[in-house]
Amino acid sequence: MHMAIARHGIGMDCSITPLRHGGLQLVQTTDLFYPICEDPYIMGRITCANVLSDLYAMGVTECDNLLMLLAVSNKMSEKERDIAIPLLMRGFKDCAYEAGTNVTGGQTILNPWMTLGGVATAVCQTNEFIIPDNSVIGDVLVLTKPLGTHVAVSAHQWLEQPERWNRIKLVVSEEDVQKAYQRAVDSMARLNRIASRLMHKYNAHGATDITGFGLLGHAQNLAKIQKNEVSFVIHNLPVIAKMAAVAKACGNMFQLLQGHSIETSGGLLICLPREQAAAYCKDIEKQEGFQSWIIGIVEKGNR
Repeated sequence: MHMAIARHGIGMDCSITPLRHGGLQLVQTTDLFYPICEDPYIMGRITCANVLSDLYAMGVTECDNLLMLLAVSNKMSEKERDIAIPLLMRGFKDCAYEAGTNVTGGQTILNPWMTLGGVATAVCQTNEFIIPDNSVIGDVLVLTKPLGTHVAVSAHQWLEQPERWNRIKLVVSEEDVQKAYQRAVDSMARLNRIASRLMHKYNAHGATDITGFGLLGHAQNLAKIQKNEVSFVIHNLPVIAKMAAVAKACGNMFQLLQGHSIETSGGLLICLPREQAAAYCKDIEKQEGFQSWIIGIVEKGNR
């Protein structure tokens, strides 16, 4: 007898497919993006962390299989490829190892521009993932990484472009930019695994990770799929030091303070019971040494 089991996936970070055997579910995600830092090893780590982050947003902390997708630019010389690509692949593999999983395959092609990504798969029982649609009025919104990665990476590139550097040099020093860039790179390369594990401990009602649609875009997507009639109200934007000033100096280029700035391998935005949120933030800082922030609340509304 074939039993109809609800499939999930549209509007969420992962697809969830019921398997034919033993009440198990296949949780799967894929992601692709372009290089944003010049160190190929670190870029490999960021890519892996970004791919795994969609699993973590669903509360899935164990990845059973990881594939790497790599489009190598045909504009690179053979020497450049021979140096950069093994470093990139090693960074991806090392991050996977840190996450407790292995890279078992993938696909490599030549392409006009470099593209990086992967496919992450987990086989789960239903108590191992958190369907992100259960927020209730009174919940608070917690963000586990700062915003402004794209601004920091751009400002760092502009150090070598006098015309662009002149636009921001009155509001930020070269040292400020170097520090912000390092903060951004460290943040992007850090796994959201502990943040995901603690979602179970503190009874999270749902989460998403902040990437290409910016904080506001991902918050809106999360709000739309809630079962209850709620609205998310964001009142606090934790931003990498000095990057708000850089964004303001650039007019509407980044829209950081409007919540639209692109992030790469950003933090989790989590709906938590109000009474649990402060303990969650304290616990994650104790374990990781990095701060999380309560940035908003869940109110009655129309999604």
